[in-house]
Amino acid sequence: MIQEKPTAGIILAAGAATRFGQPKQLLRLKEKYLIERVLDAALNSRLSRVVLVLGYAHQKILQALAEKTQHSKLHIEVNPHYKKGQSHSLRIGLAAVKKDFPAVTFLLGDQPMLNSATINTLLERFWSGDKDICVPTYRGQRKNPAIFSRRLYNNLMDIKGDTGARQLIDDNPDQVLTIEIDDPLCFFDVDTPQDFKNLKKEIEEAA
Repeated sequence: MIQEKPTAGIILAAGAATRFGQPKQLLRLKEKYLIERVLDAALNSRLSRVVLVLGYAHQKILQALAEKTQHSKLHIEVNPHYKKGQSHSLRIGLAAVKKDFPAVTFLLGDQPMLNSATINTLLERFWSGDKDICVPTYRGQRKNPAIFSRRLYNNLMDIKGDTGARQLIDDNPDQVLTIEIDDPLCFFDVDTPQDFKNLKKEIEEAA
């Protein structure tokens, strides 16, 4: 039986998404908001705690999520300095859980097709291994979400600028467990309006 390591999930969803003319988090996809889909995947997974880091339009987003904000596993953080970049949200999320959890998973708020099964697969492989980092890959290309053990918390807290933990992963290749996931939609990032159109088309064609 796999020895579970209580792991917190941190959803990075504070960005302004200026190219959309509205909060990207509140775009509707198959009757759900983009951020709602990521949140549901995290809350329904084996993550022990989920931290949702918001910034831009956070009041609108919280209102749209309604009763889901009361979920017992959910903790919400608002990053007033979201314009400083993703690393600021990363540090805020980590600060909320680092004392209580020996591992964290960073999830992106604009990957609406991520599902609980994929999160659980990554967690279980990470728990049964001895590496400090776990990342999924698709056709050998590294994707998100990424898992980190407590041993790297200080390094994560040192990250600056509009970047995630990419460099930290690059700097510790011997500590990276990669898990190949054969589902490209799972990692689809909605960065532009065209991305959103493409995703909707992919979903329609797969139906």
